[in-house]
Amino acid sequence: MTTAQPIEPDALPQAWPRPAAPRPITIIGAGSIVADAHLPAYRAMGFTVASIVDPDIDRACSLAARWQVPAAHASLEAAAWNGDTIFDVAVPPQALDEVLAGLPIGAAVLVQKPLGLDLAHATRLRRLARERRLRAAMNFQLRFAPSMIALGHLVRSGALGTLTDLEVRVHCSMPWHQWSFLRGLARIEFSLHSIHYLDLLRSLAGEPRRVWARAVAHPGSGGLAATRSSAIIDFGDQLRCTLSMNHHHAHGPRHEASELRVEGTRGAAIVRMGVNLDYPVGRPDTLEVALDGHSWSDVPLLGSWFPAAFRGPMCNLQRFVAGEDAALVSPIDDAWRTMQLVEALYDSSDHGGTPLPADPESTT
Repeated sequence: MTTAQPIEPDALPQAWPRPAAPRPITIIGAGSIVADAHLPAYRAMGFTVASIVDPDIDRACSLAARWQVPAAHASLEAAAWNGDTIFDVAVPPQALDEVLAGLPIGAAVLVQKPLGLDLAHATRLRRLARERRLRAAMNFQLRFAPSMIALGHLVRSGALGTLTDLEVRVHCSMPWHQWSFLRGLARIEFSLHSIHYLDLLRSLAGEPRRVWARAVAHPGSGGLAATRSSAIIDFGDQLRCTLSMNHHHAHGPRHEASELRVEGTRGAAIVRMGVNLDYPVGRPDTLEVALDGHSWSDVPLLGSWFPAAFRGPMCNLQRFVAGEDAALVSPIDDAWRTMQLVEALYDSSDHGGTPLPADPESTT
């Protein structure tokens, strides 16, 4: 292996272009994801957030005051908007029906993942979005992280050659207690966390053929549904793809992990997704690349998943509405296919697996 070739940050794209004339944003939802990621990202881009809507008006008012948003409302009906408004929906999946039904016909809307509680729910929401002619994109923001935009360019340009290996490994301590809406949900791991990686893998490798998976709960989770999983995604006979998720690694940071490994016939890349390591503060993302027989190089990144990636979906939606982008990166139909993959994983977890044969000489 020869000496590493340095890669300058401007040699790989890392950000989505900004709209020429940004439109005002109404955010629906005032939870932690809005405070930790949406609002910081929009402020960094110079976007105007006109109002925040949440049934918990005290929470909406507090968040609005903290971020100098001029208005807060307890309901969508009480909020004011015009034809230029972009709606940013960040509510639990069980609330999406009511919210989408309450948006103006033809509205432009960015919807926080997942697209519903399961595939049947996703299908109903897709139908609702079509009936109301919503220009709707899913907020699969991991695709827009600086590291992943750069990685996607490496894959699509052929710099890594033919993909041979995809591996996602996340072993960390996730503060599930921060999200009270998780209590009582039958599905958490694949649909609310690993869905990010599943969607990203689809963007890199295309549509999978089949899956094998097992999701399990943790005795220390306080009764939450499964928050750990192992999965194999079949993208064909020459590409190995696995995911290993343990969100209950409670033994300190030394052996925590949060990374995506990509290997091809011409090169390889490793991305560290730092937000999972001490969420939501996290650690910086990193990207290492080895190309054409050279040793590993660090690619300087222009930000991390949180909050930098949250700029991209809003930029793409606003540019699409303005005619500056020809297509949405994550339209509702594409999000439905990610939910189809999630559904297959849960079906495999619930019903798959081959029992070991019985011992014919056993006396028990």
